[in-house]
Amino acid sequence: MSPNLTAFRQSTPLNITVFRQFMATTFSAIFFLMALILTFLAGEALFQGFIGNIGFVEAVIKSINMAIVALAIFELGLVINKEYACKESEQHIIIVLRRTVPRFVSIVCIALVLEGLLLVIKYSQLGLAGNLIYPVIIIISAAILLAALGLFMRLTDEGHNNHNKILFNENKMQAVSESMGNSHNSLNQQDKFS
Repeated sequence: MSPNLTAFRQSTPLNITVFRQFMATTFSAIFFLMALILTFLAGEALFQGFIGNIGFVEAVIKSINMAIVALAIFELGLVINKEYACKESEQHIIIVLRRTVPRFVSIVCIALVLEGLLLVIKYSQLGLAGNLIYPVIIIISAAILLAALGLFMRLTDEGHNNHNKILFNENKMQAVSESMGNSHNSLNQQDKFS
């Protein structure tokens, strides 16, 4: 191989790592800024309800909706910052997914359930009982998403445990074969002396 190609291969992982950290920091900063803006907008909507520009119940519902979305965006920014911007060594993808996916999906499930409950309250107060199918669908979707998360956690845990069991069994078999080899060698040495 040419020296230039070898130098390129050695410098490429560093450049990819630096680029990955830069992009992760940029995206997490964007998500944090969006979450901060939505938090201020939620406070502003609540303030509008207090001063009477809009109905108080509508202002509370609007501010809760914005706060929930802000929380989900903030959590996404945290996950991106923690998992991609850190300079830690690479880990197995299943371990990374098992650590990040449940946090984000649980925030999304909470957001969906709260949104569905707020819509139920809103439609009940406005007398729009025919529209209650939409919040029910949202709540059922959140339940399906939560069940899918549980299935994902179970399947990845089982696979991870099986992988550990296979490694443990291989190490155990290797230790047994080494001990049998050592005892066979000691028997051969005893036969030589006899």
